Amino acid sequence: MDLDNLERILEGEPKYRLTQAKEAVLKNFISNWSEATFFTKELRDKLNKECPLEINAQVLVSKTGDSVKARITLADGLQTETVLMRHADPLRPEAGGRNTVCVSSQVGCPLGCLFCATGKMGLKRSLTTNEIIEQVIFFNRYLKKIIQSERPDILYKVTNVTFMGMGEPFLNYENVWEAIKIFNDYKYFNIGVRSISISTAGILEGIKKLAEEKLHVNLAISLHAPNDKLRSELMPIDKKYPLEKVLKVVDEYIAKTKRKVMFEYVLIKDVNDTDNHAKELCKIMDKKLYFVNLILYNDTGIYQASTTQRVKAFRNILEKEKIRYTQRYRFGDDISAACGQFNTKK
Repeated sequence: MDLDNLERILEGEPKYRLTQAKEAVLKNFISNWSEATFFTKELRDKLNKECPLEINAQVLVSKTGDSVKARITLADGLQTETVLMRHADPLRPEAGGRNTVCVSSQVGCPLGCLFCATGKMGLKRSLTTNEIIEQVIFFNRYLKKIIQSERPDILYKVTNVTFMGMGEPFLNYENVWEAIKIFNDYKYFNIGVRSISISTAGILEGIKKLAEEKLHVNLAISLHAPNDKLRSELMPIDKKYPLEKVLKVVDEYIAKTKRKVMFEYVLIKDVNDTDNHAKELCKIMDKKLYFVNLILYNDTGIYQASTTQRVKAFRNILEKEKIRYTQRYRFGDDISAACGQFNTKK
């Protein structure tokens, strides 16, 4: 799907035609221009030929049905992965619950974090803005055609977007930010800034840029260790952006935006899950607008997940020290769609 052709194709048409075309794709989520009945048949045929809307994707659905992974083949033959996570949400029954899409910002990733399957791929290239929004368009179509057909009385749509898929979003900042503006635009996806999140391994320049933006989306930091020695072993990027510098820039971000920041911490058996690690974590997380998101390690062939008893002991220490935390629910590990499992070579 290549929306860049739209302006050229509609160049000789009245200006409102471009608006109609964009709304059809980005709001009504049509999958074929034949559905755009407000255009002449001649124009629809031309659009189908020169700007086809097909998204080439393989789909896997988890056993529980709450996770759907799409492996999208791009125009150059490279592939990227994205996942839809469906939550029941009594506060949003009109949207069929909370439907979160975890999007990728790159094909592969250059950071090489040891616990992440994507890091094994290396970086192939960054995604364009259209390739990023295409992932959310795909799942809006999926919800509209597959899920809503079962319950036509409910409006199913994507309600949340997280940049936690393949790649480091802040190494593709411009395209990611352009996609965020489109997701937030009330004329199109109409997803609120409080429902859009970016996760970074700690790219200082990106955090500083984000602090200056008018749209205050959610910021998450991939932490995964409470000290530089261990973190640099797990995440080589720590050598360039050590914890002290990352936390200093995060504090500056909070001072400017007054927004909470989430610190992601994947629990790996006998690596970063001991009582001492928990106590170290408490020391650096004891700040008003910090909170920790504990993540159970998902198998990527290297480590093992912390035991239930160890997770409980780790949480008890955080609670004792009054550290704010949540624990992420596991989605899609049976289809390799869980946190850290994206890898198109599988």
